[in-house]
Formats: sequence, structure tokens, C-alpha cells
Amino acid sequence: MAYSTSNPPTLVSSAVGGGPRLWMYKSTDAATAVRVSGYFTNGYALGMRANDILIMIDTDASPIASQIMIVNAASSSAVDCSDGVAITATDTD
Repeated sequence: MAYSTSNPPTLVSSAVGGGPRLWMYKSTDAATAVRVSGYFTNGYALGMRANDILIMIDTDASPIASQIMIVNAASSSAVDCSDGVAITATDTD
């Protein structure tokens, strides 16, 4: 599925003094699609910059899958995210 600007990532926190920002993004798209350079077509305009952190939630997975990604690069033409680290939803009780 393709990114839609009607479901943009949400800025959760911004560090004082210009440090990395924390973003949250929920979508039915898999992390393998979201991490691709150019997925966020308006990411730079929203304020995404290199070294920002993105928590990505795939709401279509069962159980729901989450990843923490780093914005590797951001320009007016493309935002590129790292492959990410999975956050598991295992609950053995």
C-alpha cells in the first residue's frame, strides 16, 4: 500500500535545543514498505530530519507489529528510515 498524506506521522516529542524528534506512525503498511526512501512524501515538510526516531505500528499484523526506526536522511525530495528494530507483542501469560 502507498503512503497517504491524510495519515501523516505524528510528532510526539521535540527535544529542546534542536535534538532529535520522536514520531509515531500507525498504518496497515508493513515496516518493509515504510522504511523505504521516499515513502513519506511530505516527511520533510512535516519536520522529519536525520537522526529523528520513528515508532512505526503496523495495525494490520496479528499480533500488531511495532518497530523503532531512525530517520537516516531527510530532504525535500525524500525521507529514508533505517530497517528498524522490532518491538515484540509477546504475552505468555
